[in-house]
Amino acid sequence: MTSTTLGTRGLFIDGAWTPGAGDETLTVVNPATEETIAEVPQATSADVNAAVSAARRAFDEGPWPAMTPAERGRILGAMVEELDRRRAELVDLNIAEAGSTRMLAEFLQVGTPIDHFRDLVHRVLPQFAFEGAVAPIYGQGIGQGVVVREPYGVAALITPFNFPVLLNLAKVGPALSAGCTAVLKSSPYTPLEALILGEVAEAAGLPPGTLNIVTGDVEAGETLTRHPEVDLVSFTGSDAVGRKVYTQGAESIKKVVLELGGKSANIILDDADLDKVTESVLAGFITHAGQGCALQTRVLVHESLHDELVARIVGVLGFISVGDPADPATMMGPLIREVQRQRVEALISTGVAEGAEVAFGGGRPAHLNKGFFVEPTLFVGVENSMQIAQDEFFGPVAVVIPFRDDDDAVRIANDSRYGLAGGVWSADPLRAAAVARRLRTGMVVINGGGGGLNPASPFGGYKQSGIGREFGEYGLSEYLQHKALQWPVG
Repeated sequence: MTSTTLGTRGLFIDGAWTPGAGDETLTVVNPATEETIAEVPQATSADVNAAVSAARRAFDEGPWPAMTPAERGRILGAMVEELDRRRAELVDLNIAEAGSTRMLAEFLQVGTPIDHFRDLVHRVLPQFAFEGAVAPIYGQGIGQGVVVREPYGVAALITPFNFPVLLNLAKVGPALSAGCTAVLKSSPYTPLEALILGEVAEAAGLPPGTLNIVTGDVEAGETLTRHPEVDLVSFTGSDAVGRKVYTQGAESIKKVVLELGGKSANIILDDADLDKVTESVLAGFITHAGQGCALQTRVLVHESLHDELVARIVGVLGFISVGDPADPATMMGPLIREVQRQRVEALISTGVAEGAEVAFGGGRPAHLNKGFFVEPTLFVGVENSMQIAQDEFFGPVAVVIPFRDDDDAVRIANDSRYGLAGGVWSADPLRAAAVARRLRTGMVVINGGGGGLNPASPFGGYKQSGIGREFGEYGLSEYLQHKALQWPVG
């Protein structure tokens, strides 16, 4: 079975493929060519209800939650190997469906999530403390017991278009490792990279109903988040939609995990080495055409280095090749759809109206008449109070803001409703770490180290960037309840 046939397989519910209850379909488009790749079912409320019912039965009556971690690990390990076997196919699918450049697809879009999943199955799961002793109490008697960490139940997993394999596995992996059963609903723009997990589950022998996959739009998602038989919702997407998910989940007091937007600051202190900084600044807004919630799109630079850094960035931007992401020489691909390009262009126009200056870009690449492309764009003369410094573009646009000293840098960085990621650059790592500790954000990369790709590090945000964490032990913990078992002594 190849990815070219995924669109004909339908929805994956209760271990079987079904065409769905409705007649409507979703059109999957290559964002670089605007050509149709596939048609997949538009899941109806009846389809979502069937998927939830299958997950509910699998949790209440099936073998998966009762298995030991080692037993689950053997099946999940088979899923890892199947994903690894289909790695090249996933890369090609990601390029065509999500518009990733080949380098990004091979590394961050496909390679990294498979590696994270492998780490979860082979390192985290075998040593995770699913049970622990309770310290005895004294006074009116002596008691003892254990704390048992049990699967939360049926998990609704809702993912966006920008990093489909990464985000699907970042939810499916820990949910299944914990013993939950799940319904995965992908973005309507990138359903194929979710459906392929149904084939992976089949090949690995995952029990029916343990993982169900539906493709659909807002109605399908809302049916999931409001469903009374769903115990937990894990959502990645915009903060605007995240607020709706949070409200909908509250109706039945579901646990809700949210990984939302960002406007992360990359802080360049006055002693930073600009030779090392330049690549980081570029990556902060051209990676996947800026379609990443943790990208560092606010460039905060000490006023003494401002002009030199801007000159360096502008000089390099002229050599960034924008075009067909299937071409290995391409450095930046398209936005996902025309509606997204229009949003980015509207915010660029807002920045000009606010009085900021476009130092580079701002339009569409002249040599491309197909695809949803925008030039990499750099704004200078930006005040942090401007809309372009506060709102997420989700496009290849960065703003440069000068600061006076470390205190000023921290103040500007924290002056945001978001708090997902950030960076600090300094010749003195202790100084950089001191600044990093003051940032109200979930992850800070110091002098380019790590890049947020360590599977043992938690990923998630402060403030309106979300609730909860993903990756490694931290992600697994989100899908577990804590039960206290206590008994008397004597």
